Amino acid sequence: MSSSTIEPLILDLVEWVAREPRAYSDVMEAWRTSCPRLTVWEDAVDRGLVRREASERSGLMVLVTAEGRELLRAHGRGM
Repeated sequence: MSSSTIEPLILDLVEWVAREPRAYSDVMEAWRTSCPRLTVWEDAVDRGLVRREASERSGLMVLVTAEGRELLRAHGRGM
């Protein structure tokens, strides 16, 4: 899959998480794929755009990093 195809999907993932922290299980249900050519979740994590964080109250959560917020702003999706 080309970078031009996956980049908008990465932006969608980061934007979705930026709206509110998401439970890891919800993110995996919505974004994980077994397709080796569609690595949206893995690419977002590898690029440091989102991170996992343990929360005593909520369990494992996914949050947007400063790099993720900057990417959103650079693409006119600032929140």
